[in-house]
Amino acid sequence: MKYFWIQLLLIAGSVSMALVFIRTWSQAKNRAWKRIAFSVFVVVNVYAVLRPTDVTWVGRHLGVGRGTDLVLYVMVLAMGFLTLNTFLRFRSLEQKITDLARTVAINEGVRHNDVRLGPPDGPAGPAGAGSSSGAGSSSGADSVKA
Repeated sequence: MKYFWIQLLLIAGSVSMALVFIRTWSQAKNRAWKRIAFSVFVVVNVYAVLRPTDVTWVGRHLGVGRGTDLVLYVMVLAMGFLTLNTFLRFRSLEQKITDLARTVAINEGVRHNDVRLGPPDGPAGPAGAGSSSGAGSSSGADSVKA
């Protein structure tokens, strides 16, 4: 009963994190392994809050000494994982934004050229209809695409 209020607070925090995670459960960005890992984290967290002496026992058997040191080391590893995961996600998003910006720029350039110069003549167009080689229409189309 001595630690009841802090245990209640810590368990309430774990449950609230789980509820927030469950609310976004249906989103495709939450991969299955992340769901499993987070669920295991919440269960281990609640167990560690309810039985802190067991964490100390595990820490001693792993050669750490105290349970609080074990928790600290695990949290440092978790923070490193989260930082790496966030970095990789941002890098992926930056690449997607760059590809999108290039596509938009190319499409806008083609649209502006079409407005300024007129749409390119196709094989059935006036430039390609009278010539046997079709060199005039292909060179005009290449300059618009580039």
